[in-house]
Amino acid sequence: MSGTPAREAVTPPRARPAQEWAGRYSLVLTVFEAAAAAVAGAAVLVTRPEAGATTLLSWAAAALVVVWPLLLHAHGAHSERVFGTGSEEYRAVGRSGFLFLATAALLSYAADLHLSRALVVVAVPALTVVTLVGRYAARCALHRLRAQGRCSKRVVVVGRGTAVLELVDRLRRQRSAGLDVVAACVTPDDRDRVAATSGVPVGALDEVVALADRTGADTIAVTSASETAAQYLRRLSWQLEGTGIELLVAPGLIEVAGPRLHIRPFEGLPLLSVEQPRFEGWQRVVKGGLDRAVAALAIVLVAPVLLAIAAAVKLTSPGPVLYRQERVGVNGRSFTMYKFRSMVVDADRQVDALRTQNISDGLLFKMRADPRVTPVGRLLRRLSLDELPQLLNVLGGSMSLVGPRPPLPAEVARYDTSVHRRLLVKPGLTGLWQVSGRSDLPWEEAVRLDLRYVENWSLALDLLILVKTARAVLSRSGAY
Repeated sequence: MSGTPAREAVTPPRARPAQEWAGRYSLVLTVFEAAAAAVAGAAVLVTRPEAGATTLLSWAAAALVVVWPLLLHAHGAHSERVFGTGSEEYRAVGRSGFLFLATAALLSYAADLHLSRALVVVAVPALTVVTLVGRYAARCALHRLRAQGRCSKRVVVVGRGTAVLELVDRLRRQRSAGLDVVAACVTPDDRDRVAATSGVPVGALDEVVALADRTGADTIAVTSASETAAQYLRRLSWQLEGTGIELLVAPGLIEVAGPRLHIRPFEGLPLLSVEQPRFEGWQRVVKGGLDRAVAALAIVLVAPVLLAIAAAVKLTSPGPVLYRQERVGVNGRSFTMYKFRSMVVDADRQVDALRTQNISDGLLFKMRADPRVTPVGRLLRRLSLDELPQLLNVLGGSMSLVGPRPPLPAEVARYDTSVHRRLLVKPGLTGLWQVSGRSDLPWEEAVRLDLRYVENWSLALDLLILVKTARAVLSRSGAY
């Protein structure tokens, strides 16, 4: 095979120590979790437990300080690979909390220990929530550090030229992943093009280990090109043994991740099993129920805000308070979407005159300083308050709290087959596009994020997006 590493022995590079930042990061998290457990245990003791159980409860509260961090370590919540990206870190904390709660309840009942209900029912769940909040705050701090080029792995990307450039571009755009590309190894025909475009040292496919040593890389990322055949990967993995360098392989299923991917052995041959996405089932029923319940509660809670905005829109510009527009929902069904009017009444008829100022690279029309937007509308857009009436759509079932962006019929008419998959689920009031840049996103990236959501939807992902939406709205990035 072209580019296969040479058969002669290759002197392995020096073994690299574990990431120092990861150790410090884990230590800070451990101290925080132990402190949170100490506070939870002390709070239970202060509640004046029943007579005769003070000594036992004191020991239980003290054990909480030790057991909780150890349990998190055992469930992989302190593994370097979960820091800063994905939901596995939060799931590990949730599993730890559930196991701790179940074990404490079982021991209290089975061993007749009569532990305080405040410890079992209140302290452990509260400790889990506090730990999740702490993890989220730590992740935000880590993302800021990675944006500055710190706390990241040094990566050598390997494969064909086009695949390498695509992966390099994606890693550079997603700095929060903590992968800093320092070199690339490609086929001979691609070396000049990749070197000119990527701006990093470029070597041949049989120079991966040597180039990693010269650049101080601690990670090799192999793309899904033909040069990544089994023999090549096997030899490369052998060469990396004892070096401390991590080997990552892009399986060519970029938008499929998480629970849908499994390794299944067939007579000693490991194969990657990809489960079909599920668009029905009990989780969808739960999602629909939660959508309506949360929307109803939100409408009641923000009713004064809705009335104030309606008055501001009505008093500052002529025209209706609400803007109604036909959008396309799940399975191509049309529905009327509601928003607070943020533009002048005849805004739709002015689009053709402003077409030359369109900054969108796709099917949408976007302007940074749109003259059709009213002064009040500009404020509403910056804070995303103009979208609050979409809670009525969620309550009515035509939209969801989280999902792809609701498209216009004219957009859908120009969709290709792959983009049509956005219509397999309900559009959302917020989504991955909302928390990843909103209007600043290129069209292709916005579509990719919507498709990723469709392919990998889960209740946990919805919750994570809702949490990130608050931060995106407050930062006002990409809103205009």
